[in-house]
Amino acid sequence: MTIQTDYGMVEYSPEDLIIFSDGLFGFPKLTRYLLLRINEGEDDDSMLLMLSVEDPNVVFVLINPFFLSPDYSPVLAPEEFACLDASEDGELSYYVICVVRNDYLENTVNLKCPLVINPQTRRGIQVILENTSYSYSHKLSSFPSITDNRG
Repeated sequence: MTIQTDYGMVEYSPEDLIIFSDGLFGFPKLTRYLLLRINEGEDDDSMLLMLSVEDPNVVFVLINPFFLSPDYSPVLAPEEFACLDASEDGELSYYVICVVRNDYLENTVNLKCPLVINPQTRRGIQVILENTSYSYSHKLSSFPSITDNRG
């Protein structure tokens, strides 16, 4: 299958899709997404694009929260593990949505509502982490891993 995007034609197969059966917050009807590496050919998941195959105009920039904050510690509820068909955290991948601004240091990420994906089943959910100090808007400039690499 192919899809025309702002990034050119993208070929994919149904097995490549990540399925968010409940959609994402604000996008409940869009459930099928492709993860695209920003640096093609590299095996780097610190930053990805997530493209809706149902509406290719909907694209999210995702960042691996552990790249930003190695001590990030999301805690899922048992029903969230069940929804992902996972029994432990080590089976899952976490990403946070980045709101992109003209000045990249003004970009923000939502650590409170990460996307959680089971790479084996290709199922994903967006969760709201309870009882944490994480907020909906953390500036990228507040993370040492970003500011230390500005060089």
